Amino acid sequence: MLSGQSSQFRPARWSAAVHPISSSSPEEAARFSVASFPLLFSSLRCIISDWKTSREKMLTIERAVPTVLSDDQEDSSAPRGCGRNCLGKCCMLVSELPLYAFKNDASPEVSPGADELPSDFFLNTLLLGQWEDRMSRGLFRYDVAACETKVIPGKHGFVALLNEGRHLKKRPTEFRVVDRVLQPFDPAKFNFTKVGQEEVLFRFEAGGKDHKSQFLERSAVADETESPSVVAINVSPIEYGHVLLVPHVLDCLPQRIDPESLSLALHMAAEAGSPYFRVGYNSLGAFATINHLHFQAYFLSTPLPVEKAHARKIPIESRVKFSKLVDYPVRGLVYERGRSTLKELSDTVARSCIWLQENDTPFNVLISDCGRRIFLFPQCYAEKQALGQVSQELLDTQVNPAAWEISGHMVLKRKKDFEQASEDYAWRLLAEVSLSEARFEEVVKACMHVCGHAMGLAESEEIAAVEKNDLRMISPLH
Repeated sequence: MLSGQSSQFRPARWSAAVHPISSSSPEEAARFSVASFPLLFSSLRCIISDWKTSREKMLTIERAVPTVLSDDQEDSSAPRGCGRNCLGKCCMLVSELPLYAFKNDASPEVSPGADELPSDFFLNTLLLGQWEDRMSRGLFRYDVAACETKVIPGKHGFVALLNEGRHLKKRPTEFRVVDRVLQPFDPAKFNFTKVGQEEVLFRFEAGGKDHKSQFLERSAVADETESPSVVAINVSPIEYGHVLLVPHVLDCLPQRIDPESLSLALHMAAEAGSPYFRVGYNSLGAFATINHLHFQAYFLSTPLPVEKAHARKIPIESRVKFSKLVDYPVRGLVYERGRSTLKELSDTVARSCIWLQENDTPFNVLISDCGRRIFLFPQCYAEKQALGQVSQELLDTQVNPAAWEISGHMVLKRKKDFEQASEDYAWRLLAEVSLSEARFEEVVKACMHVCGHAMGLAESEEIAAVEKNDLRMISPLH
C-alpha cells in the first residue's frame, strides 16, 4: 500500500514551491530566514526601482505568464462595472483577460516557426503556472497539497484521496433539486458570473486564420454579442491543477452538453497534450451541483482504473470506434477517435449525450488520452438513493460518485473510510452507480441509433458473437 504518498501523483516542483521549508527543523528554518535577509533587501531595492520606472498592471509568475489583477489590486480610484470585478456583463465588457486561442480542428498542418508556442506552454506554463499563482495568493478554500492520496491494493488500482469536510468548505451552490437532467438556468442561484475575475486564469477560444495556437496577454470582450469561454480555478479543488472550463460564460447556459461545448472541452484536453490531464463532466442528477454549463479538469500523474479496463468492440463500420466496458463496476460506452477528426468524435459523443439528456438519464463523461478517448457513463445512483435502494453503509460515507469517482479516483470524506479503503469497497460503491444490464443495452442501442448506426437484428447477433470471443484491451496511456 502506498499510503500517504501524495507527492507521487503531483509534480515535485509543486511540493517544493508550496512548502519550501516544511520539512526543516526550527534551527534550519531560522538559518534560512537570516541568510535570506541580504537577498530580500536587494530584491526590495529592485522592486522599488522597477515600480518607479513602470507602473505595470500585470504581474508575472515564475514562467513569465501574466496574471490579471482584480480591480481592488489595481491602482485605480474609479471602479469599473458594478465594482465587484465579476464575470457578469457589467464587468466583463470593460475588462481585459489573457486569451489562449487554440488551433481549430480544420486548420492545416504547418511547420513550426520561430513564433510558435512551446509544446508544453498551455499545460505547464499557462494553466498549471497560473493555478499555482492563485494558490500562492490564497484563493483556495483549503490546501489540497495536504490531502493524503494512496493507491488501493488490487488489480484495478483504484486511487483514494482523503479530503475531510470538502462538502462543508465548498462555495454554497444553492442548487439541490436533481430530479430532472435538464432544468432552466436560474440567475438567482449561484452561477459563474458571480465569481471574481481573480479566479479566472485565461480565456479559451478557437483561433483565427493563422492556423496555430496563440497567446495574448490581454484581450478585451468586444461587445455583448461576444460571450467568452473562460478557464477558472475550482476554489475547492480535488487535485493539483483543478480548474473549470465555462463555455460562453455570459450566455448563462444551463448544465447541458451540446456539440460546440463538448468540442471546446476536447480541444482543452488536446492542447494540454498530457495523458495525465483529464476533463470531466457531470450532468444534473449525476452530481453536478451548479446549473451553469461547465466542465472540470485536473492533473493526476497515474493511470485511472477505467483507462486500464477491458472493452469489447461494437462492430460497426465508422470512423469513430465504439466499445463497451467489461470487467468494470460501472457499465459504460467508450468512443475512440480512430480515423475521425476531433470534430467528428465530439459530434458523435454529443449526440449520445443529447439523447440521454432528453430522455432524463443522468450521466458522466471522462475525456482521456489528450482528447482521443471519451468514456460515457449513464448512471442511476441518485435514483437509487431516492428509492431507498442504497445501503446505509454506503450512504454514511457521503461519497457522491461523479465522473472522477466512477473513473477510479475515489474522493473520500472520512478518515476511517480512507484508512479502511479496499478494492471490494470501491467496487461495491461504484456498482450501485451502474445501470442494469438490460437498461444499459437499451441505452447502447439508442446511442448507436442517434449516432447514425441503427442496430438491426443482424448487427445485434454479430455483437453477441463478438462479445463471446473478441475481448480486447483498450489502449493504455500513450
